[in-house]
Amino acid sequence: MSENKQYENLSSFGSLIRVPDPPLSRTPTPTSKASKKLIELKSPNKSIDDEDELKEENGVLFWVNKSGFPIDTKTWERMWDHVGKIHPKGLEGESLIRTGAELPEVPIPQVPLSFHLNMSTYERLEMIQNYMKELQYNHTGTQFFEIRKNRPISGLMDSAKEMIRESLPIKCLEAVILGVHLTNGIAGLERFPISFKTFFLGNTHRHVVLGMYCSGKYGAVGMSRRDDLMYKPLTFKSLAELVIDFQDCYRKYWHDVKKVKLGLPISHNPHSYEQIQWKYLTLNCTRLTRMELARELDKHAREVKAMMKSVTSAQYSPRKPPANSSIQVSPRKEPTSIGTTKLTSRLDRSLTVSRASGTPKECQGTEDESKKDATYQIRI
Repeated sequence: MSENKQYENLSSFGSLIRVPDPPLSRTPTPTSKASKKLIELKSPNKSIDDEDELKEENGVLFWVNKSGFPIDTKTWERMWDHVGKIHPKGLEGESLIRTGAELPEVPIPQVPLSFHLNMSTYERLEMIQNYMKELQYNHTGTQFFEIRKNRPISGLMDSAKEMIRESLPIKCLEAVILGVHLTNGIAGLERFPISFKTFFLGNTHRHVVLGMYCSGKYGAVGMSRRDDLMYKPLTFKSLAELVIDFQDCYRKYWHDVKKVKLGLPISHNPHSYEQIQWKYLTLNCTRLTRMELARELDKHAREVKAMMKSVTSAQYSPRKPPANSSIQVSPRKEPTSIGTTKLTSRLDRSLTVSRASGTPKECQGTEDESKKDATYQIRI
């Protein structure tokens, strides 16, 4: 069986075709087959102001509801216009749904906000994942909840409460925020984001799940079109074993994993003004063998465990990557609060890493000054 025929036997990974956005100017440009498909998918009445509401996930384009709830008329009609173009029955399928007099009632799933005292963390995560499955994956082409990654944790938790209140289908990024909210307060559980960038048939796909660590075991919760690309029970002995399992699952769908990005542990304080660190460590899987990938993941896991046990766990200092390496480490930003100035990073006072050359730059200060204060020590 040829490779093309094998691709044809697979169901579509996304609901839209990922192609570049058209130019905003009105000058005529040569149209290709890809651009014609994009024009068919987008509304002809789309204005330049709508560009901010067009996002991408899993290699497909989708709209984002920025009007909140109740949804305004513009967003509502745009969603149905989009559904009519991607629905298998086209406008007829849209009309049957909108004009249906006796549509089945959609049940509202029960939120797992309280657990029995004797319930294990494994069982709690399974309940949370089942709740997300009952919400179902959002195939409408319009993301109902706007998630801005640079918002503080307190603001993102408000979005999670809104998801529970509305009980609408969600996507992978929304599932991560919802998972953080539902796992807040579980003793001994550390949460961190894991992002994947994959390549399939000329399209770039992105996905994110919420990694979990508890009692020496790793797992994940999330939302995806594929069951084996979201929930992973707390049974993996190492972080490398968890990530490589995701990599193997992607291979079943003919996806090449290009990059894996890991964040830092997320605070359990729902009122925190810290931001989630989404890309603390970036691994280029195309330049690393499986053994090298596992070694870097295990090294990262050891460092994060040391951060968890440290008294000053609020401060993270990134390690220096080797020269000409496929590994990228992003320094963590300091938490900021309303009405106060941004704190000076401990990293800036000790050692910084140049992203361009990967070489350390010493900060100002002499050894004599550091010896004056014997109680203040920095570990690198």
